[in-house]
Amino acid sequence: MSMSTHVVGFKPPDAKWQRMKAVWDACDHAGVPPPPEVMAFFDGEEPDVNGVEVTEDALIRCGALREWHDDGRDGYEVLVEKLPADVKVIRFYNSW
Repeated sequence: MSMSTHVVGFKPPDAKWQRMKAVWDACDHAGVPPPPEVMAFFDGEEPDVNGVEVTEDALIRCGALREWHDDGRDGYEVLVEKLPADVKVIRFYNSW
């Protein structure tokens, strides 16, 4: 089994996140699905207290993340100026 490195971004909880979370919670309490806009905001997942995760694929699509290779080394480069404006945290993690 080999180790893989991953990179994700986070949009920390802000006022909009709080409003969307309130709608999510109200819908959950009422037993109805959240509106499409709320589902899209949370990427179809239950709200995360860390904020909204921006996937590795999304970071690649916007040009903010690219693979990097050198003589015997592999990794990623984050192009900070291309990050979505509301992404404030970048998380690198390894998994097996």
